[in-house]
Amino acid sequence: MLVTELIQVLNNQSLSLNSSGVFRLCLCLVLSSAVGRVSADTWQGLNVEPENRCSPYHSKDYAYPQAVEPEIIGLIGKIYSPYTGRCYASRYETDIEHIVARSEAHDSGLCAASLAVRKKFASDLLNLTLASPYVNRNQKSHYDAAEWVPDLNQCWFAGRVIAVKRKYGLSVDRHEVAALQAILSRCDSFEMIVLKCSGMTELAPTQPTLQQSISDPLAAWDDNKNGRITCKEALRHGIAPVYRDHPAYPFMRDADGDGVVCE
Repeated sequence: MLVTELIQVLNNQSLSLNSSGVFRLCLCLVLSSAVGRVSADTWQGLNVEPENRCSPYHSKDYAYPQAVEPEIIGLIGKIYSPYTGRCYASRYETDIEHIVARSEAHDSGLCAASLAVRKKFASDLLNLTLASPYVNRNQKSHYDAAEWVPDLNQCWFAGRVIAVKRKYGLSVDRHEVAALQAILSRCDSFEMIVLKCSGMTELAPTQPTLQQSISDPLAAWDDNKNGRITCKEALRHGIAPVYRDHPAYPFMRDADGDGVVCE
């Protein structure tokens, strides 16, 4: 199978669930046959070039609806983070995670794309998964595959990065190529590994329990007890950005009325 066949797979949105509910992407033969194929300017059908911010990055250009989270959960089969193998009791305990970070995609080609394409990218299930707030904001963040890979599901992660970048015509730099090829060289499968759920949360000891947070958001997050929750407090407790359906939202100021505070 040739790399060009990946284009057809992506155009057909070939995402499926196997009998165990594992979220799969049909990349195995495509990636296996292409490992090691590097030309001076391309790798696996991707342009190899340095990152370039050809226009300013604004997160609002890459806004996505919180309503996409149940779709992610439905595809995985439970509230689960493939980066750590942890399960969660509620989606309030997880963040929507962009596998190829929005700012990374911007610097890899979307800086020249239309607003419609940017928003499509931001909401594309091919590029979305779940992660704990700590992993999403303090570890993975805006990094590319040369700077961060998960402890679990590295083959799935590498396959998904390549698929997303191929779909949107994004580039990779030399460091990404080296990191991704090192992973691909030891992959037999690109399926997501879904572990049996034993522990239910990945909350830091300083965070309130979910039950407390929902029943009394002010007690959980209003540190100065003034009846409001500020972005500074939300950031301190690791709940930012705060979306309209989050229990803290009614106690916060959404200046632009877009349903997201502390973006």
